[in-house]
Amino acid sequence: MDPKALDDAYSNTQADPDWDATYARLKAESATLYHEFGCIRDIAYGPQPRERFDYLPCGASNSPLFIFIHGGYWQKCTKADFAVCARGPLECGFDVILAEYTLAPQATMTQIVDEIGLLLDVLRASGERYTTAQRAVCLSGHSAGGHLTAMHRNHPSVAYALPISGLYDLNPIAFTNLNEKLQLTPHEIDVYSPQLHVTPGTPMTVTVGGAELPELVRQSREYAQACAAVDSGVAYLEVPGRTHFSMCDDLANPRGAQMTALMRAMPP
Repeated sequence: MDPKALDDAYSNTQADPDWDATYARLKAESATLYHEFGCIRDIAYGPQPRERFDYLPCGASNSPLFIFIHGGYWQKCTKADFAVCARGPLECGFDVILAEYTLAPQATMTQIVDEIGLLLDVLRASGERYTTAQRAVCLSGHSAGGHLTAMHRNHPSVAYALPISGLYDLNPIAFTNLNEKLQLTPHEIDVYSPQLHVTPGTPMTVTVGGAELPELVRQSREYAQACAAVDSGVAYLEVPGRTHFSMCDDLANPRGAQMTALMRAMPP
């Protein structure tokens, strides 16, 4: 592809003609969810201002935990923007943690990946009620969060991984306008491309919307196929008719395709 075509191939917001309205709706529905469920917000897991998470309990005892990492191509958005994604897991009996991390250009890809690793380490060692030490954990994330989920699939706390609409090969990203802030190095492209480091590991379902940009579908399909070739615990779920952002609506639905697949694989 020429540079313009490559930029377009990864522009999820450009592909949504009503992006401003979609974003406003997701934020409004997220604000509503915060009011509906008891929540502890902005718990620090590190010293940086965005090294924070929100904890939303479902109200049941001995619940598994769903950790969700927001997207935004590692350089935009907040955990609060996509908090609505917690609705499906909460209504299916999961407690939920919404993770935040430092964005590019303030953080390199190396720092961003390390921050999610720090979050998982802190949660595992915590003695608080959001500890991961004694319960099953599903690690999930959307878009850039899907990439970060795949990067930490084999963390000892994680019992199941659900990367959604993720980026698994950073090579194309390095040649798009997204790299103006990311400034990916050749080392980072290699080390932080899950597609290049496929191994057996934690059970996982890789999901993507059937109506997403072809490059997003390709990345998800090829990553899932490569993982499934070495690991029988990996599945691929292409949700018919869903776009990049309506995949969040599907996750927010306790009877949506993604929560249905997760509940079959990892019942509370």
